[in-house]
Amino acid sequence: MEWIEKLDGSVIVTDLGGKVIYANSMAERTFVKPGEPSLMGRDLMDCHNENSKKIIGRIMDEKIKNVYTIEKKGKKKMIYQTPWIVDGELKGLVELSLEIPFDMPHFVRE
Repeated sequence: MEWIEKLDGSVIVTDLGGKVIYANSMAERTFVKPGEPSLMGRDLMDCHNENSKKIIGRIMDEKIKNVYTIEKKGKKKMIYQTPWIVDGELKGLVELSLEIPFDMPHFVRE
């Protein structure tokens, strides 16, 4: 899984309780401030406001994804949050954060 470590985007995986069980190096660089511990083992809910906590709860309860874009520090990112499901069983949550161009082409393919 070396490719995921070198991905130009953040990948975070949590267990059912919201504990981070995987964070690639980009996620660590993006979300951990100097002097703070690694994301590993931390509670995802500690990093989110009340509204975000409700959305994360819905993702898990209803097994739906949540996809949106943000602008932060002059960069536009796509956030893709989805339930982590294995053999039909909910295991946790996966969050991808990828920088995207402000003026991104869109193609309709038939």
